[in-house]
Amino acid sequence: MSDVVGLGAKRLALFEESQTLAMAAKVRELQQKGQRILSLTLGEPDFDTPQHIKKAAERAIAENFTHYPPVAGIPELREGVAFFFQKQFQLPYTKENIIISTGAKQSLINAIMCLLDPGDEVILPAPYWVSYLPMIQMAEAIPIVVSTSTNTELKITPQQLEAVITPKTKLFILNSPSNPSGALYTPQEIQELATVLEKYPKVYILADEIYALVRYIPEYKSIGSIPSLFERTITINGVSKAFSMTGWRIGFMGAPKWLAKLCEKYQGQITSGANSIAQKAALAAVTEDLTPTYEMVATFKKRRDIFVNLLKEQIPDFQIFLPQGAFYLYPNVSAFLGKRTPDGKVIEDVESLTLYLLEKAQVAAVSGKGFGTSEHIRFSYACSTQILEEAVVKMAKVLYQLQ
Repeated sequence: MSDVVGLGAKRLALFEESQTLAMAAKVRELQQKGQRILSLTLGEPDFDTPQHIKKAAERAIAENFTHYPPVAGIPELREGVAFFFQKQFQLPYTKENIIISTGAKQSLINAIMCLLDPGDEVILPAPYWVSYLPMIQMAEAIPIVVSTSTNTELKITPQQLEAVITPKTKLFILNSPSNPSGALYTPQEIQELATVLEKYPKVYILADEIYALVRYIPEYKSIGSIPSLFERTITINGVSKAFSMTGWRIGFMGAPKWLAKLCEKYQGQITSGANSIAQKAALAAVTEDLTPTYEMVATFKKRRDIFVNLLKEQIPDFQIFLPQGAFYLYPNVSAFLGKRTPDGKVIEDVESLTLYLLEKAQVAAVSGKGFGTSEHIRFSYACSTQILEEAVVKMAKVLYQLQ
């Protein structure tokens, strides 16, 4: 990979390949060779897209809705997303605040590239989603990574936030519920962070809320719903996680109108408008029946509880807190670092441990390195309980062979 990067633009040398996608590729490679791998890697619901959403796409095809859409999104979807934000999260967006993109990842890079100048500082709590750091680097901004503690369930505190704000701070990235940890900021915690941010009117907030409907408690507060921060908050969401529509590639942002216009301009030179048929499907997702979403989340909650209990029983040396959102566990696995395998190899770091689990237990997970931590591994429980049960048994067997 380094040889390939050396042939291309120098900016590509700034960051590494996505850890989650790299592990998924390795899993596919092993599976193609005939190995049976229990994959707990990608952040993707294992549910089918609900029928009423697929029907909306079918109607779009039948009605020949197959031409170039507006760059910012079809008007009815922009209005539908604004209504979705208002109803679900008390965010007073209108159509003019909304930009539809090819996935929430594009919404994020749009916002980052249109807001940041070289040298701007970005506060990034760790653990963080794998693509935030490369995006900041692509914008030639400066990431200010803030390590969090298990005592706060891997959430940044108001004191930590205020301590790293400088005159160069332009953006604070807040991901709740979190990928990779599943941590969910309570309404009180959001208000406490807001109290700090209110003192610094030049700091913007990028609120990645792609998992906001995938949560296990009813209480939720979007930071942009706080009136004093509304005009400084860019809210990112989409249909991939909550509606099991990862392959449809529709994300959206709610942003100050001036920034939305800049993102429209930027996107117009990158991809133009998102898939027209997928936009019609997304319209059904955000404006029609949410029962399939609630049923899916209820299933995830059951799996979470089963998975956590199994790990506590069979691998008690994993340090776990109970996540309140998303579909990940992010245990601290430091108890196994530095140990030796039966053939004498040292488990030097979380990457070594992840590869050991893949090779010896045929269980695929993602090391915490790409998420900005050195003692954690991410497991996705967006899979059947049978796979989770088998994976824990296999992991326990090989982990307790370490000396």
